[in-house]
Amino acid sequence: MSDQYDMVIRGGTIVDGTGGVPYVADVAISRGVIAAIGRVDGSGREEIDARGLTVTPGFVDAHTHYDGQITWENRLAPSSDHGVTTVVMGNCGVGFAPVRAGDHHLMIKLMEGVEDIPEVVMAEGVPFNWESFPDYLNALAKREADVDFATQIPHSPLRVYVMGERGANLEPPTLEDLAEMRRCVTEAVQAGALGVASSRNLFHRFRSGALAPSVTTELDEVLALAEGLRDAGSGVFQCNPNLDNDADTEMALFRTIAEQTGCPVTFSLINTPFRAENWAVYVEAVRKAAADGLTIRAQFMPRPMGVLYGLDLSFNPFSLNPSFREIASLPLEEKVRRMRDPELRARLLAEEPEDANPAFVALLKATAALYRISDPADYNFAPDDSLQAEAARRGVPASKVIYDALLEDDGRAILCSYSSDVPEYLEKTRDLIGQDNFIPALGDGGAHYGMICDAAYTTYMLTGRLDRDGLGLPRMIQSLTSQPARSVGLEDRGILAEGYKADINILDIPNMVLHRPRVKVDLPAGGKRLSQKSQGYVATIVSGTVTYRDGEATGALPGRLVRGVQAAPEAQKTAQREIA
Repeated sequence: MSDQYDMVIRGGTIVDGTGGVPYVADVAISRGVIAAIGRVDGSGREEIDARGLTVTPGFVDAHTHYDGQITWENRLAPSSDHGVTTVVMGNCGVGFAPVRAGDHHLMIKLMEGVEDIPEVVMAEGVPFNWESFPDYLNALAKREADVDFATQIPHSPLRVYVMGERGANLEPPTLEDLAEMRRCVTEAVQAGALGVASSRNLFHRFRSGALAPSVTTELDEVLALAEGLRDAGSGVFQCNPNLDNDADTEMALFRTIAEQTGCPVTFSLINTPFRAENWAVYVEAVRKAAADGLTIRAQFMPRPMGVLYGLDLSFNPFSLNPSFREIASLPLEEKVRRMRDPELRARLLAEEPEDANPAFVALLKATAALYRISDPADYNFAPDDSLQAEAARRGVPASKVIYDALLEDDGRAILCSYSSDVPEYLEKTRDLIGQDNFIPALGDGGAHYGMICDAAYTTYMLTGRLDRDGLGLPRMIQSLTSQPARSVGLEDRGILAEGYKADINILDIPNMVLHRPRVKVDLPAGGKRLSQKSQGYVATIVSGTVTYRDGEATGALPGRLVRGVQAAPEAQKTAQREIA
């Protein structure tokens, strides 16, 4: 008898992405979609024994910055190392399209400042073989990857594309400018963008310290973008709020967008110590919006947002001190040797950080608690784990303990600074996981190559949060699959059911391990980036093709550009109508 299916996954425990009770079944795949679930009598061209393992939908990461990386390489790591099978790019209002030929360098400088991607990497890696946003999508459509990728039109490049130097200089738009921005958004969505993305975050700046073009824009411009979505008939408005503002002010803006245009709004929910009261206000406002019939969703990290520091990374606690500049560009081995010199040590310990960009100075001065990252990585730090607590126990200045910690492992030590107390943050996010309109995200894969490696949050949830504080597997998997997929209009994936896209993870959850981040030198122009590996992903499948086995890439590249919103399979919609 000839093979009936392309693949059959046998006897795994199905966690289907809906939040339902797990069950044991086979999964059959044909032509990239799920053909059958249950007892499958037919054979598959490929058979995978999943007995004793967990079978889930592939994870969907709704907040990444692979806009550049997808143009120069085919692996969207670190996300694809952690069970992610679909990524959404173009977030926070930054990207590489639309762009005129004379503005390529400006877009590179903006991504360098906002997303910590070295200028030389982008200058060599991004081909800029496009101008308009439809041109950009056409270029992406020729790319192959290990995951599917979708994107949004970013506000800052759009503003400069329409307004030229006036847009970069934060000048107000004319009525003609607003009309053209609206038209471009409509054009982009009709060509396949999932929506439009903006930022009001005052930390989003060029490396020089100048604000990103989108940051200070007024309501009329923001509404023009959203009206472009309404004209197109679909699309999500994504925004990074002004963290210095009170939550009521920011939510009033998001509600105005949703009320006046009918567009769904997604924003970054970030806990900040200088506006600690904002978190609860945002959470309650999202719930109130839902009760009022508005769709406003919050994206949040499932652990506190943190910055990584090291001598081989973008920043360390002494990297902006004047005396560090004389050794900043040295090879790591030589840098470590120089820092062990007592005279340089004394100077660095006595100095304060200086930089033209106030956000970077604030970043280093905000390190109230620093932690060593071990291997395996355990991010659930207790307050007594910090280097500052160690210094207090030893009765020495914290700066000296931090200095010495940076030199451990021959200078390869990585320290983590969190913006929030860990136990408190885990408590306040516990009830959000799996809840409607709250989406785990903000891993920023493809960006912050030398200061953040949060794209592994999917593995962290399975190793650091599962079965903690009552968080069960069905709810956790739902929060990583169907909920983020639905939040951006990709309803053809994120659920294990007949007719859905065959994006699947086969997991050995009891033996999952999240390793410590490591530095790799493999970017264009010899650029460095953080990589983070894991164990426990027995197989990751994209469109019915195995892309990873036991954490290693198979070389298969079935991932493609996803153009626009994707409807749920007809069979599923029929079943939903029958239930209703």
